[in-house]
Amino acid sequence: MDRLEELAFFVAIVDAGSLSGGARRLRRSAAAATRALASLEARAGSRLIERSTRRLAPTPAGLELAERARDLLAGYAAALTGASEGAVRGPVRVTAPVLFGRRHVAPVVAAFLAAHPEAQIELLLADRNLDLVEEGIDVALRIGRLAESRLVAQRVGQVRLVTVASPAYLAARGVPAAPADLARHDTIVGPIRAEGREWRFGAARVRLAPRLTVNEVEAALVAARAGAGIARVLSYQVADDLAAGRLVRLLAAHEPPPVPVQLVTPGAALRPARVAAFLDHAAAALRKLPAIHTDGPPDVRPDSC
Repeated sequence: MDRLEELAFFVAIVDAGSLSGGARRLRRSAAAATRALASLEARAGSRLIERSTRRLAPTPAGLELAERARDLLAGYAAALTGASEGAVRGPVRVTAPVLFGRRHVAPVVAAFLAAHPEAQIELLLADRNLDLVEEGIDVALRIGRLAESRLVAQRVGQVRLVTVASPAYLAARGVPAAPADLARHDTIVGPIRAEGREWRFGAARVRLAPRLTVNEVEAALVAARAGAGIARVLSYQVADDLAAGRLVRLLAAHEPPPVPVQLVTPGAALRPARVAAFLDHAAAALRKLPAIHTDGPPDVRPDSC
């Protein structure tokens, strides 16, 4: 193992807070990370990381070395980028929510691969937020405000929580004029965990007795299009349905504020050229995406039916 690789292991271990996390970030084994740390501490002549049963923490000497190592590795990466005349090659791991990833991230990935024949993408679609460091992920598409301050975010759009129903359902049952009216309607409760059987509209809360409960958004949308009731979903999920008239937006004046759509990375200091290239490509493409930039058509009011 060369000395630059030892430094890369050390920085990854410090950032991840564990040997196994550092190893995953570099896509190497935990044994390799252990050997690298032991070799580096032997060469430095001092303990660089304090071990505990739950987490590793750098010593003061380790913190100083980590800062210098980041600068050295960044300079090395920049030198290699210049030497390769800007070629983009190697793997990038990307994650996104399942539906958004299918509809919008997969086409972005395909276009990037077409433009960069020497690049590879691993796209992980999951509706839970994967730990970027622990899972060795380079870029994540996140919807909503970030809970982790260590992440670097780049905003590319926004979405809203919208209430929708089919024209046929509204013709048969009428249009709710206020959130409280939903208690008298058939509702479809989907996979938005924070909502459950109670929908919130600012200070107003509406308790529901849903006719249908599903754990997957596409099933909720199929049922709503078929006239089974009123659903609540994210605006990008129904942008095409609203534009085509298959679904109608309700109670827009009572919707919560929009939440950001962001591209997120573990950090910027050691970002490889291939990751920077994918970020630039994805940000440019997603910022042109109508589904996360328009509020859609106005809502339907009772006197319009």
